[in-house]
Formats: sequence, structure tokens, C-alpha cells
Amino acid sequence: MIVKVTPEATLRDIFSGALNPSLIFSGCLLLLLVCVHAPLTSAAPLPDFTDMVQENSAAVVNISTVAKRDDTEASGRPQIPELPGDSPFHDFFRKFFEEQAPGNPDAPPRQAASLGSGFIISTDGYVITNSHVVADAKEIIVRLNDRREFVAEIVGADQRSDIAVLKIDGNDLPVVKLGSSVDLEVGEWVLAIGSPFGFDYSVTQGIISAIGRSLPNENYVPFIQTDVAINPGNSGGPLFNLDGEVIGVNAQIYSRTGGFMGLSFAVPIDVVLNVYTQLRETGHVTRGWLGVLIQDVTRELAESFAMDKPHGALVAQVLPDSPAAAAGLEVGDVIVEYDGTGIAFSSDLPPLVGNSKINTKVPLKVIRAGTRKTLKVLIAELPEQNKLARAQNPASPTAPANAMKVLVRNLTDTQREKPGMPEAGGIIVENVMPGPGRAAGIRRGDVILMINNEDVTDVSQFEQLLDELPRARSVPILIQRGGAPTFLALKLPENDEEE
Repeated sequence: MIVKVTPEATLRDIFSGALNPSLIFSGCLLLLLVCVHAPLTSAAPLPDFTDMVQENSAAVVNISTVAKRDDTEASGRPQIPELPGDSPFHDFFRKFFEEQAPGNPDAPPRQAASLGSGFIISTDGYVITNSHVVADAKEIIVRLNDRREFVAEIVGADQRSDIAVLKIDGNDLPVVKLGSSVDLEVGEWVLAIGSPFGFDYSVTQGIISAIGRSLPNENYVPFIQTDVAINPGNSGGPLFNLDGEVIGVNAQIYSRTGGFMGLSFAVPIDVVLNVYTQLRETGHVTRGWLGVLIQDVTRELAESFAMDKPHGALVAQVLPDSPAAAAGLEVGDVIVEYDGTGIAFSSDLPPLVGNSKINTKVPLKVIRAGTRKTLKVLIAELPEQNKLARAQNPASPTAPANAMKVLVRNLTDTQREKPGMPEAGGIIVENVMPGPGRAAGIRRGDVILMINNEDVTDVSQFEQLLDELPRARSVPILIQRGGAPTFLALKLPENDEEE
């Protein structure tokens, strides 16, 4: 029997029993087929990387370096792996390492061999890799996947970006296709080719996890963060997009074990190409320099500076004789825009400054005491030894516990002679008791330089400034700790009896 399901067959008809069982069965079957089939037809297929790997593997290289080590070098002493005494490998490794020991006259000359990756960028043999892969190398061997080997020379290396340029003698060499890192988006598929742990031409894939990451050891590079499996030996290798274009150079991983933990970082290809061009033309890399020490704006600091939300780079110190000082930047200014680009986090600023052309004037928008100002700064070259002139601070008498619950003294002449102390002004914290000061992060030994945008000259003036501070509202306080200035947000209670 053929049963026809019509629009008139409503759910009310089905559940009220008005329709016969055959019609109900046919309707449910049709509904089930639609539900099962819908996600299958709408799901996007996973990317197929096979063609990309075949097209690009020839231009990816394995890099090994060899350097002789002095037998007296303690760090070069081979160490026996920790193995159980009943392990079948225990005697083997013990015998091997005893033979290699420096005191053994039959031991062969010890050499250090590091392993990394790279890629060929020009048909005449220019190769990109990481600076740390070839650091202190006496000999560099570049091996292609067709097993050809070349001895490479270092054209130049830049430690700040961790990029090095090598040159091998060859013609009509395979090259990678270069992309751009400007329009990258979080969630894009990416692929890496390299030699992790010496396993040549291993391929791993993942997605872009974040862009513009600033790492503690390098704030001039806006790193690409991915979840691509990167391990020792992948360093210097290419990171590809789905178009088969190199969009980064794999450089670092975050790991507590030495192996991959889901966080890897690549130098954006636009940064790489800038470094590559400068190293080829001049042998070194120049970067723009502003001359400020900066920090993030927290919610409490934003409130203290009368900002509607936290953003920008808070100036904690202006270095003397710097472009910033010449342009009129002041401590407490919040840089919210640089050359037309908004600054959301303090880490956004250094890459922009570093990529600026030397001796060019750049507009800078700052918030100063709640008012927006535009300044023009003439960018200088970042010094080779970026010695930050730290202001210096110490002086003498004692002060009782105050509204901040801190004990402070004026700086003595002897204290001011120590590195990292201000020549004038500032008071030193002798003790911190439970209260607003401790809650703000004040520590013993800190030097208080400024409070609520007012310079602190001595203890008595500091006490007066404290008495004038608004209550139950965050105000900025500038301290110097370990030679580095830092803003903290201080909030005094409504009355001194409050905890």
C-alpha cells in the first residue's frame, strides 16, 4: 500500500492518533532520514595536504652544525641517562659513556651536532633558518631531500628575531612560495615541515591559535601562535598556509618537558623578509627606537587615569636623550595610537616601533591626565646595547605607618650612588604592613617615585600627598623595583579603620 504524506498531516494529527500507523511510520522514517543526512551534507571536508607536501618538500632543508668542544668544558661532559639498574640498556650506556669520558685517552674528539630545519628562498641558494640553529657553529651542513649536501656560509644572523640567512653554492635549486602574514586569521589551517628529533621531513598540521603574540624574551616580534606539533629539530622550518605559501618560520615552543605541549610560535614571514633583505644588503638589522619603558593598563589603572576601559601602553619611564624625551612624552602618559594604529595592549607597541623607518616623524596619540594629545616623535635607531638609563632613588628620616600602612624613609646619598636609584626625589619603603599598600603590590625596598601623577620629593611631601588622595578610588602610584619603574594601582579605604 502506498501512503502519501501531505502538509495537512500535522504533528497534532500524529500524536492525537488521527492518522493510521502506516502514515505515522512513514513520517517518522522521513524525518529521521532528513536529520541524519543534513549534517553530512553541510559538514566541510578536512583539508588534504598531500599535494602541498609533494610540491614543497624539495625546498625544505635539514640543517646540522658541528663544533669541536674543549674537553675541559664541564657542560660538554657526557651524562649517563637515568636507567634502572636491571635495565638491559644500563650496561650498554655505562660502557659507552665511560669510553667517551674526557679522561679516557682512547675517547674520540667530542663534537656538538645540532639539528634544525630551513627552506630555500632563492634558486641561487639563499636559505632561511633560525639564528639559534647556527649559533657558534664552525661548520654548517645543509641537506636536501634528494640527499644532496652543501656546506653553508652565514650571510647574517639577527638574534632579536631569531632569523639567520645562509648561502649554499647551487643553481636552479627548488624554492618555496612566499605568502604574507598581514591578513592571517585565527583558526586557519597551517602545516609545518621539518626534522623533529632528527626524523627528516616530518609533516605536522594544526591551526593558528593566535596572532601578534609577544614573548617575554622578545617583544619586537609579533609571533604567530599555533597548535602545530613542533619539537627540537623543527626550528627554522617553514609554516605553510593552505595555498602552499610560507607564512612563518617555526621558532619556539612553550614546554615544561622539552617536548611539544600544544603551544608553538612562528616568526611572521613579513618580519622574516624584512630581516632577510637587511641581512643581505648590509649584514645587520636596524630597528626603530622610541626610548620608553611601558606596561599594560589594568582595570584599576584605567580607573585611576579616568579611562573608560583598559587599553594602550602606559609609560613607566622615559629614557634621557631618547626620541620620546625629545617629543615631550611624560611618565604616566598612556600611548593609545601609533602612526594611525590603535594600541590595545602594551605588547602591540614595540613591533610597530621596531618596523618604523629610522629618522622619520611618526604621530603618537596619548592620554595625559584624562586629556588626549597628539605628539610627533622622530624615530631613532635602536642601540646595539640598549642600556636603559635607570633613574636612581634613596634618602634619610623615618616615617610612621600611614594611610598606606607602609614605613618609608628619604634616600641617603649613599643609596643614591647605587645603580638603579634616582639622582633626586623618591623615597624608599622600609616595611609594608597589611593594608592598602600591600594590596597594591608595594614591597620592602621599592622606591616610590610618583603618586597620583605627582612627583614624590621626600617623606613629608609624600605624607601630604597621601592626605589629599581621594578615597575608595584607584590612583596610580609609580614605584621603582630592581632598577625598573612600574605603575601600581592604589586604592585607599573610605576611612583608616577599614581593613
